[in-house]
Order: sequence, then C-alpha cells, then structure tokens
Amino acid sequence: MLQSIAAVALAICTFTLTGCEIDYIAHGAYEEARLLWHRRPISDELAKGDLAPDVRAKLEMVLRVRSFASDQLGLNVDGAYSTVTAVDKGALTWVVMAAPKDSLTPHTWWFPIVGRVPYRGYFSRSEAIAEAAQLESEGYDTMVRSAVTFSSLGFFSDPLLSNLLMLDRVTLAGVLFHELFHRTYFLAGDAMFDESAATYVGSRSAVDFFAAMDGVNASDTVRARGAYESDLRFADFLQREEARLLKLYHSGLSRDEILKQRVPLFKDIQADYTKLKPSLSGLERFDLDKEPLNNAVLINYRLYFHHLDDFAALERLYRGDLKTTIKAIIEIAKANTNDPFYAIWLKTREVPAASSDR
Repeated sequence: MLQSIAAVALAICTFTLTGCEIDYIAHGAYEEARLLWHRRPISDELAKGDLAPDVRAKLEMVLRVRSFASDQLGLNVDGAYSTVTAVDKGALTWVVMAAPKDSLTPHTWWFPIVGRVPYRGYFSRSEAIAEAAQLESEGYDTMVRSAVTFSSLGFFSDPLLSNLLMLDRVTLAGVLFHELFHRTYFLAGDAMFDESAATYVGSRSAVDFFAAMDGVNASDTVRARGAYESDLRFADFLQREEARLLKLYHSGLSRDEILKQRVPLFKDIQADYTKLKPSLSGLERFDLDKEPLNNAVLINYRLYFHHLDDFAALERLYRGDLKTTIKAIIEIAKANTNDPFYAIWLKTREVPAASSDR
C-alpha cells in the first residue's frame, strides 16, 4: 500500500498547498519519522534469548524474503525490512476512499511526488470518519478501511512493523514482496497499475519463495499457490461484475433511475461473491458479501485486482521466469505511462491461454 512519503513531500509542498494540507502532510511526516526513529535491527532481536519461537521464525523468514527478493527477483531491497519497529496491534492508518454514486471513477487527492491518488490516509480513525462524512454530504459513496503497512517508495529503509508479525507466514511474505515491488517501481498518478502489479508480484513471488525454501509440495508452498490462484479468480470476478455496473452507468438513463437500478445490482454482486468465496483462499480479509456495497468499496478492490490475468499471460510469455516478468512489467510501464495495462495486454496477445496458472 502506498501510504507514506510525507517526510519527503513536506519540503516540496510548502509553497504549493494550503495551510490545512501542509498540516496534514506535516503530521504524516512526524508519524513517518517516529517509525523510522524507533527502528531496531532484526539481527539484534534475533540475538535475544527470550524471543518467542513463532516471532523468531517469522523474523528469520523476513531476512530470507529480503535475500530472495534481491537475488532471485531483482527487486530493490537495500536496507528495507532489515529492521523492525514496534507498533500497537491492528491498523497503522485509516484510509478514506470515495466515488460518485453513478460512476466507477474514484475521487482523487493530489500529493507531491505521487501525483493524484484515489485514497487519503489518516493516523486517526475519527479523522478518517470525519473526512468520509464530509464527502458523503457532498454526494459521494465512501469507504473507510484500515491499513497495516506502508511504503516510502524507496526514499527510506522501511522497517518491518511489528503488527505484521501477527500475519501467517504466507500472507506476511506476500505483503513484503508487494511492498518491495512498490520500492522498485512506482508510476506516479496510476494507483491502479501500481497496486495491481504489486498484488501480482506479491502473491506470485510468495509461491516461488516457499517452493525454493521448503519445496514445491510443502504446506506453505501449497497455501501460497492457492492464494495466488484465488487472486486470479477474484480479479476475474471483479472484471465481470464491473462490466455489469458500467453498462448501467453508461446507459444514458437519468441519475435517479441509475441509483434505483444499482440497488438490486449490488445485491446480485454480493450474491455472486457468496458463491465464489468458498473457492478462495488467502482472501479472508475480504468481506464483499457482508459489508455495505457501493462504488467506493468496489473501487478499493479493483485497485488491487485489475487485469491480473494479463500479468499471468505475460509470465507465460517468459516461460514462468518471474524475475524476467517483473523486469518486463516495469519496462513496459515505463514506455507506456499513459496506459500500461493496455500495453501489457498487447504484449500478451500471442500467448496461448493456460488451462490453469501456477
């Protein structure tokens, strides 16, 4: 998740933002600096004799993830995740998202360096809820969700946040690979590409990592493969449901009629997800069939699961070589900043469809 580059942005924004915006980024810079100040080397933690066995095992795994990401995948690791910072359990930040009630185009906020992004993070849940309430009063659909980590996009050596040690091994490895991709490449102003590419790289990298560490039939490898395949199925589900909503939103009907017809359509989407959910693994954090559904909620998921099948097709083009695939994703995006998804799709047109991905 691209949550915090405020410490870098603050110096740039002083002459371009309003007083409230400067206060917001200054607060983010303070929180970022606090996390960095309290970093401790993981090696020092591992030297403690009273370290809980499960914590020790996960910290050792984090160091192996770092080495694998750098040596086998070519990701920009440097000093990231060589340290750990203790934080309270649970959410690190609260994220606000918004969208018009008759559109799947997100409301965006502009920040230095990252450009326009479809979310705004807060270190206080009450502040996030207040922002969402203001947007709702302006007629938007909104969503407030928690986030447990962040990426400084390579500006700092990000620490491992201790709350992540609550995750299971497969999820933890996937999160780290996801964030290391952000550190390696970031396309300003295109959060959907950044997040979806990182989702693909994160879950696929976890498969190769556990296969290399424990064997292709090891339990964690099997779980990682199941999570990766579930990501692809969930992405396909979202693409089909998105098409149904876009057909309504582009129908030319009056806004009142669109808002009326979207109510049963949202119920259908949730019913479809209820049927799909038993076949998914690694997606326990999603409750699309339980939470109130609106455009902001759907956009949140679309950001992370957009056209994952094209990334998979690109990998087939390179015969399952993930390192080469990651390099290609970045090179294609750099050469086609206006629409990297379309450029990747074009690149994969001659790739035969696979009956099943890894």
